[in-house]
Parts: sequence; C-alpha cells; structure tokens
Amino acid sequence: MIISRRATLSGAAIAAAAAGLPGLARAQSKQAVVGTWGGDYGELLRQNIDVPLMQPQGIEILQDVANADPRKTKMLAERQARRGTMDVSCLSDTDMHMMAAQNTLDTLETGRLKRAESIVQALRKPYAIPHIYSALVLLYNPDKVTTPPTSFADMWDPKYRGRVGFSDILYSTNTFAAAMAGGGGFSDYRPAQAKLMELRSLDAKVYPSNEALAAALKGEEVWITPMWLARGFMWQKAGIPLRHAVPKEGAYAIVFEAGIPKNSRNKDQAYAYLDAMLQPQAQTAFADRMGYLPTVADASLPPEIAKQISLTEAEQARLRAPDYDYLLRAHGEILDFWNKQFKA
Repeated sequence: MIISRRATLSGAAIAAAAAGLPGLARAQSKQAVVGTWGGDYGELLRQNIDVPLMQPQGIEILQDVANADPRKTKMLAERQARRGTMDVSCLSDTDMHMMAAQNTLDTLETGRLKRAESIVQALRKPYAIPHIYSALVLLYNPDKVTTPPTSFADMWDPKYRGRVGFSDILYSTNTFAAAMAGGGGFSDYRPAQAKLMELRSLDAKVYPSNEALAAALKGEEVWITPMWLARGFMWQKAGIPLRHAVPKEGAYAIVFEAGIPKNSRNKDQAYAYLDAMLQPQAQTAFADRMGYLPTVADASLPPEIAKQISLTEAEQARLRAPDYDYLLRAHGEILDFWNKQFKA
C-alpha cells in the first residue's frame, strides 16, 4: 500500500517480544503490539488512535513495523506457537484473505467489538475489520500526459517510453494492470507476463517504495503510474501535479484491514484497538490526510474532501473486489515472475 515501510521493530520492547522473551514488551499488562507498515500510516495511527484513543484507556500501543510480506511470514511462522508477537495485524484485504485461509486469524467475536454494527455492510468480514479503502486508478501528470488516459493499455504507448513508473511493493496490483491491458481479467493474470516484458522493453521504471515513486513523479521522471486514488490525493496535497482516471477495463477496490492473530497475547486490548480504528473521528483523519474513504456509516467527510476522493456512479460501476481465491493460488507465481523476470 501506499506507504513508507521500514522493516524494523519499534524499540527494544518489540525486539524482546519478537525474540519470545518475557522482556519489557510484556512488563505492563495493558499493552498491545500492532503490526503495521509504519510511515504515513503508522504516524496517523499514532496521532489519531494510539495516543488520543488508547492512552486514556491505559493501553500502551507498540508498533511492529515491517512490509506486508515479512509480517505475513511472521504470522505463518507463529501460528503453531502458544503465544505470538502481534496482537493486531494490519494488512490489505488480499493479504488478509491469504492469512485467514491459512488459519492464522481469529474469527472476530462481534460481542467484543462495540463498533461492529457501524461497519458498512458490504465491507464486513468474519476475520477482520475494514479500516479504510480506495480504488486503483491511473495517476498522471497533466502537463506531460496532455490527453487524459482512459485505459491501463495507455501505459504501453511508445510516447511514454521511460516515463511509466511502478512501486515495487505493489507488484500484485501492477500485474493486475498489465493483465487487464493484455485482455485478462480479475481471475486471469496470465496475459500480464507478456505485457510486462513488453513494457520493460519500453524502459518502465520500478521504485522501491511509494515515497520513491512520489519523488519520481514530482521530479517528472515518471508521468504515469497505476496507484490508489487516495495516494494520489495525498501527493496532490504535497504539491505534485497529478490527475487520475478510472480505467475503462475495470479497477478494483483496496481495503486496508485489521485482524487479531489466533495467538494474540492481549485480546482485550486488541478488541479495544479495533474499536478505536472504527471511530468516526479517526477514520475522518485518514481521509483528510491520506484520502482513504471511511468504512463506517457514521463518519462524515467535509464536502471538499469527498469530492476529491469519491467515485462517480459510472466509476463505481467499474469497481470490483479482487478475486481473493485466485490471488491466493497465483500469488507465488506473480511474485516470482515480477522479481526474477520483469525486474531482472
């Protein structure tokens, strides 16, 4: 997603927990370890949830910061352990589905989740709460891309040679864009391989993070990229000249979710954290800063923000959820091709 990601742990307390030691991380009974990407997302959690909503309850939040793949690896490695190192794990909907399918997550007890009824019906799942969501679009520099794109396939126009950029951490969504450009679909990414190699011959660039891609957009090294609408909103606020287009082939929604690992050590605190994530004021803060839409029915956005990050009815009609089961089966092949052939 989206987000500056550092594969480090937040302090000695988390390091002790990760090592399975009875150290500082568990010295207080009212703590919770939250696995997150860090960066903008982690800072917003601190500013709007960890400090204002959890501290008054006497709960200290420790962020375990890493990319999604190391976090998933940790969850899988710990699933047989009696006690894990995370109380809450934040992941994208696709990654969360993978973790649920591999029996790492609790089924949520709605009786312990006070805000359960506030969740938008279409976003409810038994194993995770939806926190924020957005849509995959094409971001482009209107000063350089003077004819607004309408299709993922527009990235293959030779006039954009060397000006198409990707965020490495979004390899799955980048592969989806290539598949759609090649005539594939939500359940068929096979055409992506030929299309990505074709784009490689057109000198497409891959950047290690969303922030690195943002710098390339700002410096006009990159003119067009597939990215979340919310991220484009945030970058526009930072002064990067950008517009967005919802591709005619169809785009999909991204939902960032939070679940409780089966072997969470502090489940009461974990449920309290999920409830805090669903508070309207916390969700509105993410919309204002990062452009992600709230997932609860009682959150109200200022009209000027809603206008920039919401989709028209026609655009919503082209928006679908990913095929989670297909991605679960194809994930290894997608990642292997991205790393060993496209990036090689």
